[in-house]
Amino acid sequence: MKKIVKLVGIVLGCVVLLVLVFCAYVAVVGVASYDPPVTPKLTVERTPARVARGEAIAQVQCMSCHANDENRLTGKYLGEIPAAFGKIYSKNITQDTEKGIGNWTDGELMYFLRTSVKPDGTFSGIMPRYSLMAEEDLKSVVAWLRSDRFPVQPTKQEAPEAEYSFLSKLLSHTIIKAGDYPQQPIPMPDSTDQVALGRYIADGVADCYSCHSSDFLDQDKLHPERSKGYYGGGNKLNGEGGKPIFTANLTFDEETGIGKKYTKEQFIRAVKLGVRPDGSTLRLPMEPRPSLSDYEVGAIYEYLKTIPKLKNDIAGKNAELQLAKK
Repeated sequence: MKKIVKLVGIVLGCVVLLVLVFCAYVAVVGVASYDPPVTPKLTVERTPARVARGEAIAQVQCMSCHANDENRLTGKYLGEIPAAFGKIYSKNITQDTEKGIGNWTDGELMYFLRTSVKPDGTFSGIMPRYSLMAEEDLKSVVAWLRSDRFPVQPTKQEAPEAEYSFLSKLLSHTIIKAGDYPQQPIPMPDSTDQVALGRYIADGVADCYSCHSSDFLDQDKLHPERSKGYYGGGNKLNGEGGKPIFTANLTFDEETGIGKKYTKEQFIRAVKLGVRPDGSTLRLPMEPRPSLSDYEVGAIYEYLKTIPKLKNDIAGKNAELQLAKK
């Protein structure tokens, strides 16, 4: 028996030692990186239609995270990210060749948007991965980034370097990994199928499920419906003034979701204008999405009807959170 106890102690000691060595490695190395990737060789044609579509998508995604007070994509402090992940700043993604992405090829941009891996192998785990975005929409984003639109015009202004916490560094070596570049082009959904279109806009374009699920660390980027608490809300973010807030339950649960609270028209108004049925405004970090069409937002509503209902009293949790802070 003593031999068994001794053996178990040795094994546990080795495990602890390996964990400590790994943690020391992470602390020294920092955020994980990869070998410089082999990116696709392609040139995106910049048509007016693509630039316009790319601009609409950028208003949903790029602007809120990268635009400064002058509406230029210089990068900025991302105050909605909890302090446990560090002090996070986004990057300059203007056409500047030194501080921005002016020297990147179209293929490198496409690869980064799909995988979160930059041309030099640097990994940006905090950046959303557009694993499910259709090829045409992704090319439209690239066309907009290359366009003459004011937000993307070159500037050397940039935000400070991000100060990642040990937790962020550790996650980049364990749970949060780079995505894979698709082997085949992803087609656009059938626009006449509202449920299919709604799923595509919500998951593939707007990345809604990422915030409106229950755990940032338990999400499936290729199969979002497998994410923990899919659209049931509960992820904790920082709202206005840095006050913590839980994301809303968007399932059609009649008591805690949107089942009895929103008609389709009211949902469209809330998403596009940020106004609830009672006239109050949605709280940050949720921002209005006016660049989405009524048809697209209505399609999201139709898709949300089809997903499993989850009972999650977010309003009550937020009320408790505010009381605890007083």
